[in-house]
Amino acid sequence: MMSIENVLTEGERHNIEFKSYLNSEHLSKGRKQRLASQMKFRLERGDGTAYYIIGVYDDGNVCGLTEKRFSETLRIIKKISGEVGAEITRVEKFDKKGVFARVTIENNHDIQNKGHIVIGTIGHVDHGKSTLIGSLITDQEDDGSGKTRIFLDFLPHEIERGLTAEIAYAVYGFDEEGKPMKLKNPLNKKEVAEVVNKASRLISFVDCPGHAPWLRTTIRGILGQKVDYAFLVIDASDGITSITKEHMGIAMAMEMPMIIALTKMDKVNEEELKNVEENLSILLKKLGRVPYKIRNPDITVENEKIVPIVRCSAVTKEGFDLLDKLLLNLPERSKKLERLEKPFLMYIDKVYSIKGVGTVVTGRVMQGTVENNRDLYLGPFKDGYRKIRGQTIMEHYHYLKKAEVGDVIGIALKNIKREEIRRGMVLAEKVGKRVKEFIGDVFILSHPTTIKEGYEPVLHLETISESVRFEEIYGKEYLSVGDRAKVRMKFKYNSYHIEEGEKFIFREGRSKGIGGVENVL
Repeated sequence: MMSIENVLTEGERHNIEFKSYLNSEHLSKGRKQRLASQMKFRLERGDGTAYYIIGVYDDGNVCGLTEKRFSETLRIIKKISGEVGAEITRVEKFDKKGVFARVTIENNHDIQNKGHIVIGTIGHVDHGKSTLIGSLITDQEDDGSGKTRIFLDFLPHEIERGLTAEIAYAVYGFDEEGKPMKLKNPLNKKEVAEVVNKASRLISFVDCPGHAPWLRTTIRGILGQKVDYAFLVIDASDGITSITKEHMGIAMAMEMPMIIALTKMDKVNEEELKNVEENLSILLKKLGRVPYKIRNPDITVENEKIVPIVRCSAVTKEGFDLLDKLLLNLPERSKKLERLEKPFLMYIDKVYSIKGVGTVVTGRVMQGTVENNRDLYLGPFKDGYRKIRGQTIMEHYHYLKKAEVGDVIGIALKNIKREEIRRGMVLAEKVGKRVKEFIGDVFILSHPTTIKEGYEPVLHLETISESVRFEEIYGKEYLSVGDRAKVRMKFKYNSYHIEEGEKFIFREGRSKGIGGVENVL
């Protein structure tokens, strides 16, 4: 146990707060908010840990407390901790003019053992993806003009034009009784964090762009976030489009189970709807999937070849009960226990510079676990990997002490600038690989002519998006549609951490193909 003198001389640290005495009056609205803000500040400055020295004045002089006053003060601190998603983890008591103590408070993380599924929403532009998700998570009816999409579209030009140009995120939770935890305001960080903290099953929606020029962003959303399910949204009044088929093809190529929402039901009659459903069924069967129209809210779909199709509308909320039940009962896909035992690894998707925090990187944990305030490795850079300090961890605005496989998180990094980090790098527990060349097993989906050595498409693997060169095609002079071959491929500009068995997509203009990493060179 620390000495009294050591406890008091720690007072200059930014994550320490002196309190003489707290009582029920401190729970009045104004005072409670100030105490909560104060505690959040101390926790942020202490990378998720704060110390409250109680029984001492602001100037550091010990006043001491009776046991009754000490218990009351501790109760108030516990109450405030719960308000900000933290908990008391240790209480050290001293005797000096009565009771004097140091209370350790840490950000709470109780996401382990929760069902956590990541779903990528895909589909044609203007088919209502963001609007549908916005209405579903809030239980608010849309006005028919995309009022609820604002809960996901966050860039000024996205809101103005009603088009999603970047990957957006939304969180949805179910309580212990299986009831959906609807959000009054998904833009309220505290409310979102509360759902993450209290939900027994968590759904993270990754909302991808539907406009053709942003196809690479959609691919990044599907591959880079390692989504468990694809949620394909089709406007029943518009039907199946080329982009619908394109997005469906990406999901199929990645062997991803799919859910289809036929939305905007308020705009079509029964005959038009049945026509769209028939065309959709024909297409799915050609691709080796089984269409299944969901009409019963108690249905559970376990087989990944079965594609549930739900009729719904953001305007009338038709089908929302079916979607809720379907999402609640979705089986977890990731081999969590197997990947949990491996060293921590996360591909970086986005990089931010946040005032008061510094550089923050985001991504989905691919394997292992990571705790806050730990040394990690970042790279590859041209000279290898750098040891870096990972500080606070957040998931949907909720502070975590620890994150694990499947969590979509942001990690604050110490002593590195935003400009030094690029998408496609990894944050890892151990030094990763630096791969410039590899052997890929590729299959050509579409190409207008023939592909020869020297061909340079853009390759998408996890969050990596970079040109590769076909250095050597083994056993064939050229490749055309439907061909499969082993190809030695080389990244044009940078080296990356890639591993055998990882899947990728490559594209160039109207040409597209899929593949898997056989050997790294």
